[in-house]
Amino acid sequence: MLRFSTSPTSDMHIGDLQVAIINYMVAQKLNEQFMVRIEDIDKEKNIEGKDEEILLILEKFALTSSHRLNQSDNLHIHQSLAIKLLQEKKAYICTCSTEEDIADCKCINSNIDIDVLKKDKLPFVIRVNESTNNNSFIILDKNGLTAPIFASVCDDMLSGVNCIIENAKDRKKERYIKDILNYKSPTQYIDIPVIENNVTIQSLFEKGFIPDAILNYLILLVLDRYDNAIFTLPEVLELEWFKFYKIPRSPFWFNLDSLKIINSEHLKLMEDKKLSSLFGFSDIDIGKLAKVYLDEVSTINELDIKIKTIFSPKDFNSEYGNEMRILAKIIADAPMINDFNDFKEYIIKESGFDDDRLQKPLKYLLTGEDSNIELSKIYPLVKSYILEVAS
Repeated sequence: MLRFSTSPTSDMHIGDLQVAIINYMVAQKLNEQFMVRIEDIDKEKNIEGKDEEILLILEKFALTSSHRLNQSDNLHIHQSLAIKLLQEKKAYICTCSTEEDIADCKCINSNIDIDVLKKDKLPFVIRVNESTNNNSFIILDKNGLTAPIFASVCDDMLSGVNCIIENAKDRKKERYIKDILNYKSPTQYIDIPVIENNVTIQSLFEKGFIPDAILNYLILLVLDRYDNAIFTLPEVLELEWFKFYKIPRSPFWFNLDSLKIINSEHLKLMEDKKLSSLFGFSDIDIGKLAKVYLDEVSTINELDIKIKTIFSPKDFNSEYGNEMRILAKIIADAPMINDFNDFKEYIIKESGFDDDRLQKPLKYLLTGEDSNIELSKIYPLVKSYILEVAS
């Protein structure tokens, strides 16, 4: 069993997603189950609806889980295990502070009656003391909530998680908790370094990056590859170089320029009609038109500007406004012409313009800008909309 654990207290970041992706991939490789755990015990910190938002993001990346667990559902079990440790003298009540680490805490040697504390409504926590280095830490806080590390270990034990892949945690504490709880099943730990310039998934969506490209880049990043290999999730699972045990230890740096290159390549691979739907069309030609611009731009947002500029009303008060008016009138009265060269010859004949005089105003009329893209590539894809475009 592998799991991805996340807290509904903030937006999902690329570091979180990377952990989810690698866990899912390893689960697929090992033919193990993949579970999503929502760490929602501290209700005051939870943001309403954030858990469903996280699950929706995982769905966008096709990271399907065998089941979902809300950690709060197991709170009573966590509390019972903490009390069990207390009864076995493996944990102790602390009343001197609720801070995580207290070097001079004397409560460990006191015989404090928990019932008296409850009766007098005095705050206390339950701690364990890792005897090897006298490292005391809380497992149950003053509100009766389990500490994150204790709750995580308990749930891993209860769910039978045998391979843990995540950003580096305090493994010594985790192993100590399992030891005093007499948990004998072996667990493999694989630490993924943190991404130092972490950004939210939503911010990448808002910039016009698509899930396949983000996933592609995060996999390359965690496997320490910089060749911009292009693949989808099903494809990478079949690649021989996917070795999850070769994850590097150095922190990552998220490079937006590298993501742009990969995003452009994935947009080129997208089915034309599907690509056109991102801009409000259902037309193969519009999808092909968008791909023409992928040598200049790399995101959905940038493509959307290009498409909108083509279909927006043109500025006839610009430098080439007079020529554009003449050309627009000719195009409005012209028959349907499929070939661009035939179209151009017809315009030259009807306008009397030579090639030099025609070039700029026709480009502004058909594209709305002085683009480097050849009109011979644009015209065949917009000819069905020519009256709307050249207006």
